[in-house]
Amino acid sequence: MSIRIGIFGYGNLGRGVECAVHQNPDMELVAVFTRRDPSLVKTVFGETPVFSADKVLEFKNSIDVMILCGGSATDLPVQTPSLAENFNVVDSFDTHARIPEHFGNVDKAAKASGKTAIISVGWDPGLFSLNHLYAASILPEGKNYTFWGKGVSQGHSDAIRRISGVVDARQYTVPVPAALEAVRSGSDPELTTRMKHTRECYVVAEEGADLARIENEIKTMPNYFADYDTTVTFISQEELNEKHSGLPHQGFVIRSARTGAENEHNHIIEYSLKLDSNPEFTASVLVAYARAAYKLNSQGNTGCKSVLDIAPAMLSPYSGDELFRYL
Repeated sequence: MSIRIGIFGYGNLGRGVECAVHQNPDMELVAVFTRRDPSLVKTVFGETPVFSADKVLEFKNSIDVMILCGGSATDLPVQTPSLAENFNVVDSFDTHARIPEHFGNVDKAAKASGKTAIISVGWDPGLFSLNHLYAASILPEGKNYTFWGKGVSQGHSDAIRRISGVVDARQYTVPVPAALEAVRSGSDPELTTRMKHTRECYVVAEEGADLARIENEIKTMPNYFADYDTTVTFISQEELNEKHSGLPHQGFVIRSARTGAENEHNHIIEYSLKLDSNPEFTASVLVAYARAAYKLNSQGNTGCKSVLDIAPAMLSPYSGDELFRYL
């Protein structure tokens, strides 16, 4: 039996989920739900029916897991707990400071409905969170470091686009080379948020918009830009399309630690990703965790989970015996 998947929200991430489901033979894509006019939405493969978002409850008995592909700024805080009242759900909520709040809201809804939800699924938060946990548990005497980029942050770009007067935007997160080098050296530097990364914003504004206001709103935005050295460059839509149409990203999780009677031996654990397509990779992680949500709910394990709660075997389409023999 195939796991029946629904996609709620159909932008770059939604298209990535469609492609990922296509690569997993134990899954089938039942429907895409959009706030746009469904007749104007063209899916990647063309065979998946597209429905208005307000039709979603008509599918509560024909979708096993709904994968939410909205933005973290305003969409997911509302959509995930709401949809968890009727569906098993997976989202990629990535506003780090608000994850505990989001978890609580979704957990309440999912437990009340007997559904299973997995939130903040992606590579950070997500896979990077797991690597932090593994490394810190194995090497307790040390420090964790995370570096993102250089690459396009979908969530930060979306947050800029929500500002009044902004037509389009791309935001690049860029590691500070000296900080990355210091961590890899094993010197265990003390680094503030501002010392580790810079943020580069390329913004297309409406004609006549107050550019100074837009720049100030970006640079002072809490949880996104306020703690970073941020540059804002206003460009035309044509230049944005020509020079910033791709969605690459990369990142590093590093644990610098010591062992021995006198902590005399140094160790570095580094996990890294280099992605041609941030949304397609994130979508692939979401799809694997959708499988886990389905398995957990089938076992009667309900409520909200994070990636830290999910056993690795839950992500795989293979049986425990197959994984044991292969891995």
